[in-house]
Amino acid sequence: MRLRLLLSGLFAILVMAAGTARAADKPLKAGIIGLDTSHVIAFTKVLNDPKATGDLADVKIVAAFPGGSDDIPSSHDRVKGYTEDLRKQGIEICDSIPDLLKKVDVVLLESVDGRPHLEQVKPVFAAGKPVFIDKPLAGTLADAVQIFRLAKKHNVPCFSASSLRFGAGPQKMRNDSPVGKVLGCDAYSPCSLEPHHPDLFWYGVHGVEMLFTIMGPGCESVTRVHTDGTDLVVGVWKDGRIGSFRGLRTGSQGYGATVYGEKAVAPAGGYDGYEPLVVEICKFFKSGKPPVDAQETLEMFAFMEAADESKRQGGAPVTIESVMKKAEEAATKAESGK
Repeated sequence: MRLRLLLSGLFAILVMAAGTARAADKPLKAGIIGLDTSHVIAFTKVLNDPKATGDLADVKIVAAFPGGSDDIPSSHDRVKGYTEDLRKQGIEICDSIPDLLKKVDVVLLESVDGRPHLEQVKPVFAAGKPVFIDKPLAGTLADAVQIFRLAKKHNVPCFSASSLRFGAGPQKMRNDSPVGKVLGCDAYSPCSLEPHHPDLFWYGVHGVEMLFTIMGPGCESVTRVHTDGTDLVVGVWKDGRIGSFRGLRTGSQGYGATVYGEKAVAPAGGYDGYEPLVVEICKFFKSGKPPVDAQETLEMFAFMEAADESKRQGGAPVTIESVMKKAEEAATKAESGK
């Protein structure tokens, strides 16, 4: 009798283990919030490709919530088309974020407008769903601070990044630099402006992300020169290194960087498509470990906020510490409801 019970219990354990293994083999179910950016089509194409392999085969888009911002034409005018595109691919379109969260394991917050990100991510954190937040992380530095505070409060992993961070060139310079120790960097990218966002948040964020990928954190002060066609933002790092971002609005506009090192001066590539970022998102969803530290992301957005403040002050140097202090105070005030 005792042997029979023992064998019965062992069989039950084996059945449970087999069920767990089968569940682990199933792709994570991902949901998208915000269907107003071409990223949702590109990411879905990569993740839901029947021929996807490796990390890309472990996450599938199953549901989406349209969203959209009425006061930004490039958002509002694209929602209907992208929604129909996903619907035709068999993606379930949900009426609300809470409805979406019932159907998915992980979330990609893709709204092209950074302003609603804080409110959109709150229920995601409350539901305990790991989330990738596409650029820009938020519409203000204070909102960015609140987002990472909430992630920590709910103990939910999240990260935000531009696809430019994971290009082969910037990653090589960051992790195995052919120029030796990086002494400086001049990064550039398109930098169209949008009146509801700090100037560099909207599109300059791509080039700024390259700059920080290559230089790493540690910027202390920022100075900006602005004209209608160009922005030049210069940062001084705490070890004396200098990094700059050139935002392009006229002439030829591409992505890239020149890196100054102990051994050589060399270019650092540019845009390598979305797939390297999507691979990192998949790895993140499976491991729960963000590939970008929250403090580095906040410093990057403080760099862009300091650039706006420098512009307001006629090009005067502005410290990262001063804009972070102001943003943290604003975040605390907002959290207290005052």
